[in-house]
Formats: sequence, C-alpha cells, structure tokens
Amino acid sequence: QVQLVESGGGLVQAGGSLRLSCAASSRTFSSPLMGWFRQAPGKEREFVTRIMWNGGSTFYADSVKGRFTISRDNAKNTVYLQMDSLKPEDTAVYYCAAVAEVGGRWKYWGQGTLVTVSS
Repeated sequence: QVQLVESGGGLVQAGGSLRLSCAASSRTFSSPLMGWFRQAPGKEREFVTRIMWNGGSTFYADSVKGRFTISRDNAKNTVYLQMDSLKPEDTAVYYCAAVAEVGGRWKYWGQGTLVTVSS
C-alpha cells in the first residue's frame, strides 16, 4: 500500500507563509491527480486544491485562491503547497491525497500535518 507523507506544518503568524510537502513512499507510485484537503477543529474536511500530474492543470477553492499555490516535482514524486498571506481561519490539519486512476475517487491519503496560524 502506497503511503503519502506530509511535512512542513507548524505555527506561523497571520500574514506569514509555510510550504507543505507530500511525498509518496514508493518511487514507482504514479497518480494522475493529487491534491490537498484540510480539516479545521470541529469542521468537516474540505477541498483546498488539486493538480494534474500530466500538464500541471490546477484548481483552487475560492477561500485560498490567490494565496496558495500547488506545484509538483514529477522526478521526486512530490507535490507541494505554498501558503502565503496566511489567516487564522487557515488553521487546520492539512492532508495530501491522490487518486489511483483518472476519474477515480481520492484513494490514497496522508496522515496530515497541522498548520496553526496565530492572530
């Protein structure tokens, strides 16, 4: 079973930046679509952004558009989430996810990394 491992979470002041990374445990793992989700305390998990592996097409939730940037390094089988202009409402556990095939569900999930934004 492929594992996704996130890193880069932490505590930051409002207006600051963080970069999250998500690496697949297997070098042979390949997914056509990877993304980030988040879950704030007491709330349901929500979609943040996703990126196609072939061509790099991206899509963002309105709440992060213009502040967050998703990117990928195919050679390293890693996806990144650059988060700028962070707000206290961005505080959440951030999860990396991947699909197994085009049109498939989000099958693979990381363990999550906590991002805390102080006001």
